Amino acid sequence: MKNLSLALIALLTAAVGVLYYLHFSGRASSSSPPGAPAVTGDLKIAYINSDSVLKNYEYYKVTRERLESKSKKLDQDLRNRAQGLQNDYEAYQRNMGNLTIGQAKSLEEDLTKKQQNLQLYQQSLSQEMSSEELKVTQELYARVTDFLKKYGNEKGLQVVLKFDTGSDLLYAGESLDISKEVTAGLNEAYQLEKKSGDHKNDSTATKKK
Repeated sequence: MKNLSLALIALLTAAVGVLYYLHFSGRASSSSPPGAPAVTGDLKIAYINSDSVLKNYEYYKVTRERLESKSKKLDQDLRNRAQGLQNDYEAYQRNMGNLTIGQAKSLEEDLTKKQQNLQLYQQSLSQEMSSEELKVTQELYARVTDFLKKYGNEKGLQVVLKFDTGSDLLYAGESLDISKEVTAGLNEAYQLEKKSGDHKNDSTATKKK
């Protein structure tokens, strides 16, 4: 899950970087000749703290808990299978003296096949979790960017930046911090989705077998 958190934070960096610039700013004067620079007027900038947003965004917390729970179950299943293989190997060693050459060879081949299948299963689980994490990352990206576009439009913002210890933004006044408003808006939208049943379509929702 550490890799998931890092991936989400990295993606948030892109999501809340310069989402759109001058899209809603003043257009070029009608008297300006073709190719002349647009008159931008006052540039309105804000920033969010991605760590704070991730920490308090209900969708992310719920999704992270689901992934962690699934990861633990798959890990336990893998451990059980590995223990079963270990038990078979120990049983083979205990009974070696009572086996014919043919029986011993057959059991060795069976153990080797089981070991190979276990390795393939482990790779399959790893790929499955990576795929789930990617889906969550993409979903988070879409949610944040869609909200910020609407929020920026309503507030007349041209630029929204990400501010934390790993960003290039070294200082920003607290008056420009919209983290709480963005988080509140994201959570409100998520609650509405849950009431309407849209959350069932989340990438981590339980699938019927």
